[in-house]
Amino acid sequence: MSANAALLARSLAAVWHPCTQMKHHEQLPLIPIARGEGPWLYDMDGRRYLDGISSWWVNLFGHANPRIGHAIKDQLDRLEHVLLAGFTHEPVVELSERLAALTGHRLGHAFYASDGASATEIALKMSAHFWRNQGQPHKNRFVCLAGSYHGETVGALAVTDVALFRDAYAPLIRPASCVPNPDARQAMPGETAVDVARRAAAALETFLAEHAGETAALIVEPLVQCASGMAMYDPEYLRLARALCDRHQVHLIADEIAVGCGRSGSFFACEQAGITPDFLCLSKGISGGYLPLSIVLTRDAVYNVFYDNDTARGFLHSHSYTGNPLACRAALATLDIFAEDEVIAANRHRATRLGEAFRAAVGDHPRVRHLRQQGMILAFDVADAPPDFARRYFAEALQRELLLRPIGPTVYTLPPYILDDVHIDFLARRSAEALEAALAG
Repeated sequence: MSANAALLARSLAAVWHPCTQMKHHEQLPLIPIARGEGPWLYDMDGRRYLDGISSWWVNLFGHANPRIGHAIKDQLDRLEHVLLAGFTHEPVVELSERLAALTGHRLGHAFYASDGASATEIALKMSAHFWRNQGQPHKNRFVCLAGSYHGETVGALAVTDVALFRDAYAPLIRPASCVPNPDARQAMPGETAVDVARRAAAALETFLAEHAGETAALIVEPLVQCASGMAMYDPEYLRLARALCDRHQVHLIADEIAVGCGRSGSFFACEQAGITPDFLCLSKGISGGYLPLSIVLTRDAVYNVFYDNDTARGFLHSHSYTGNPLACRAALATLDIFAEDEVIAANRHRATRLGEAFRAAVGDHPRVRHLRQQGMILAFDVADAPPDFARRYFAEALQRELLLRPIGPTVYTLPPYILDDVHIDFLARRSAEALEAALAG
């Protein structure tokens, strides 16, 4: 029995894998990974795979990055963990200070958890509790965009409009209201992405005019709604939404869990609209893909409403590993790489090359629709894709040394920020080959 087969058998006998129908692995085996190096993952038998999705969008600077690894090892010999209730430590303080500085000190007082869904829950709870402390407990409802995804815990599912994730648990959920999204693919003949954004904002305005009195917050994924098929939209929507939230006294929550940390082309996606949300959620790439970490930043005006002698007016939320020093050191090392390597500027060239390579590889394919890009996120839709297209494409990509996982008929890549021109050409060429094979199969 090969090393791959041995570990595969043990995993199937012991592990329940996430977001997976385990029976599918009877036909599509798990891939046992032994190690990573740069953009590559290697299985137990030595076969390699280019990580075209940054291992679920978290790995920014490659696997086994020595700079992040050294920082974690150094911290491991100093302090592995201490509770953040009644205590503090240098990594969590420095990380909070540096993140606040990246927002121009418009946001701060970082609140920590371990995953993106928890960050969503924190922001929702903070918003509703803010209004309760302000004497408006009736403002406890939320509004999200059609097709939105904000996590899979019960509170986060309330503002997630993806049926696959939500419907099975509908009896447990207090659903939010949905308003039309500004997905640029909805443009009618003669319309631009800006026109679609303005039309969606007009629908939001109509909703808030009637429901602002009971609405605590609007939650959005700035610029790209990732899990619903990489729906991309113009920054004009964020500008208009910010103005409408201000007018109607509704919080704006920016879920930058997937699109933050440089993924959209700027460190925070909201920068491209020139707006500041009331709450900003970070996770995934903030630790470079090394350790679980999520963060919610908010305005001083929100923090001050909780600052009181009464415990019940404080924010009532905690996680055992809140502000873990190892995760914070990984995040600090990640921010160091951004600063020292001028990553945002370097990614402009890398994103341009990525777009050029994919346009050459699949741009003229008769089944490809809406080839689109936002920074280091690139996607296209496949017309008339068969029901099992995503699994078929995934398997064909693995045969061609690629890790890519389509969302339904949408093929996308969010690669790490270390690809050179050879890697980019390999990714685009093999993606096109996998497309042909998946459609022919």
